[in-house]
Amino acid sequence: MKALISWSGGKDSCLALWRARAAGMQVPLLVTAMDEDGRKSRSHGVPPELLETQAAMLGARLQRYHTSWGTYEEQFVRVLREAKDAGIDHALFGDIDLQPHRDWEEKVCAAAGLTAHLPLWGGERRALVDEFLAAGFKAIVVCINGQHLPADFCGRQFDSAFLADLPPGVDACGENGEFHTFVYDGPAFSAPVALRRTQLLRYDAPAELGGATYYFQELAPA
Repeated sequence: MKALISWSGGKDSCLALWRARAAGMQVPLLVTAMDEDGRKSRSHGVPPELLETQAAMLGARLQRYHTSWGTYEEQFVRVLREAKDAGIDHALFGDIDLQPHRDWEEKVCAAAGLTAHLPLWGGERRALVDEFLAAGFKAIVVCINGQHLPADFCGRQFDSAFLADLPPGVDACGENGEFHTFVYDGPAFSAPVALRRTQLLRYDAPAELGGATYYFQELAPA
């Protein structure tokens, strides 16, 4: 079975990739949504240079597409159809248990003639985090939602100390949008992604996107 994966660069998509390959699936293509000008990935804020290096270290090709939130679905279906034409019949996603997310993923895959697979689906959230860390993956927290966490959580290593410091009610997976990560090393990598932390950026979302304040740890190649 040959599949692409909807790729954020974070821990959940990385663990989904790891599980799928362990089950015998070929995953040669990572698909990542970028902002309109292509300078950062949607939601995670990671620059293309690091995403390209990450994909290379994972032995895959990265396909980036530029989109606004308003055109996100349309552009994603277009990419899925192109992959279908190139001989890929399956698509992987890193969602765990949010049914509306699964419904959307199955919808867009059906529109493109692909079959959706969710390798983490139904897993206990903290158990998945423990599996990720126990396997030896390493990640940095690159985005936090200020409604859930203070700014100083952004840029931290995603590890047991970070998890121990999470306030009550904040999910260990960040599955409710509390935080996002970037994975830079682990058993699936041929070598670590060399990177450095630069500045911490603040983004105040407009009301139509929820109005929350987000903090992004800007990363750059080392």
